[in-house]
Amino acid sequence: MNDDIKEACRVMRDGGLILYPTDTVWGIGCDATNEEAVRKVYDLKQRTDARAMLVLIDNPAKLDIYVHDVPEVAWQLIEAAVDPLTIVYDRGRNLAANLLAEDGSIGIRVTGEAFSRSLCEQFGKPVVSTSANVSGMPSPSCYGEIPVLIAGGVDYVVNYRRGDSRKASPSGIIRLGAGGVFKVIR
Repeated sequence: MNDDIKEACRVMRDGGLILYPTDTVWGIGCDATNEEAVRKVYDLKQRTDARAMLVLIDNPAKLDIYVHDVPEVAWQLIEAAVDPLTIVYDRGRNLAANLLAEDGSIGIRVTGEAFSRSLCEQFGKPVVSTSANVSGMPSPSCYGEIPVLIAGGVDYVVNYRRGDSRKASPSGIIRLGAGGVFKVIR
């Protein structure tokens, strides 16, 4: 696992893309602060940047770095979540501009899974996490379902958990707004 993390961090520092296991499905990842790397992810997924992608962080204490005004309810939701939960916040900051939605919002998930948490921690920045599929196609639930086009389009494929055939599911998604107003998206 440690060798995979070192190599994935090196690739992302150089602006490259990785394919890696997360706390949900396998993801395409890159440095969430690098606009050109984010553009490569959109190109690989054959998707427009009008549909924002989410990012992973390893510690909820880092939310204030990437979100203006984290609503109080966010801390409660993160603490209470049993399953992976992505929260969409109104105003992202310190991230690649093309990663934010048109309205400036950003989806962030605090990952608790060993590999993706260590990856974020050692990289020292948020990591893009978007399902390893072409836009509009089903999300692969395990490594063996990842399309060759996607696996061949990244700069590094993590070895850790490739043989795991357990079926994974995407995270829940909640959008938080001003005054604690929220909307369950998924």
